[in-house]
Amino acid sequence: MTTSNDGAAKDPEYLSTLERGLSVLRAFDQDHAEMPLSEVAAVTGLSPAVARRCLNTLVQLGYVAQHGRRFLLRPEVLSFGSAYLSSMNIEQVALPHLQMLRDETGDSASLAVRSGADVLYVAHVSTSRRIRLGANVGTRFPWHATSLGKVLAAGASEETRSTLLDAAPFARFTERTVTDRKTMAARLRDVAKRGHDSALDELDYGIVSVAVPVIGPNGTIACAINCSTSTTRTAQEDLVQSRLPLLRRAADEIAGALRRWPVLAHSLQSD
Repeated sequence: MTTSNDGAAKDPEYLSTLERGLSVLRAFDQDHAEMPLSEVAAVTGLSPAVARRCLNTLVQLGYVAQHGRRFLLRPEVLSFGSAYLSSMNIEQVALPHLQMLRDETGDSASLAVRSGADVLYVAHVSTSRRIRLGANVGTRFPWHATSLGKVLAAGASEETRSTLLDAAPFARFTERTVTDRKTMAARLRDVAKRGHDSALDELDYGIVSVAVPVIGPNGTIACAINCSTSTTRTAQEDLVQSRLPLLRRAADEIAGALRRWPVLAHSLQSD
């Protein structure tokens, strides 16, 4: 069995070459839309020689383009996300329920899973109203600063929850962001008891949200859904009181759809 850079044992069939290639693709984001070889190597932690071979391969496969001495993603990478959405039947399973939430409340409605220390948006229906933080399918936010993230963390296994909490102190985005382990642990216990979380000005000022879990066929949390809006529209207490029944209804309906489409439930669950 091989050993990774952090000393953890890996399966003998683990392909480090594939890991490196994927790390190069993931290196490109809003802050790194176009990078020279040296920057790609720095962001990924790969040596320049390895980063160059990965980039050259991805260029030949059509996933990366080279413009002078700089590299950037090509639209071909969208095929990965498109394949997931179509094969998992997201539009039929989740979107109708999120759209109903949006139509009933005027809020943005989202479905997300936990991805490492982030929440990853798998489905999203936007509001026509302007809010500070835009979100789309594929958007990631730190779990500790979102209602979705705290619902998912509260319902995770004890081992996973402990690992997430051990990363404290967490990044502070506003004065309301919970950053210490003890306070967050207590928050998660409350979330588990209540069955929902509401975040006010925790990721950015002017944003209020409420989230509930969606239970998978095996009885554990498969994902979470939320409503999010501006504090200029709705106070936090009013948001929780008015949206929570609608969210719980939608969560039950999505849970029922997951029982009819178990392949998506298996895909969503991370623990």
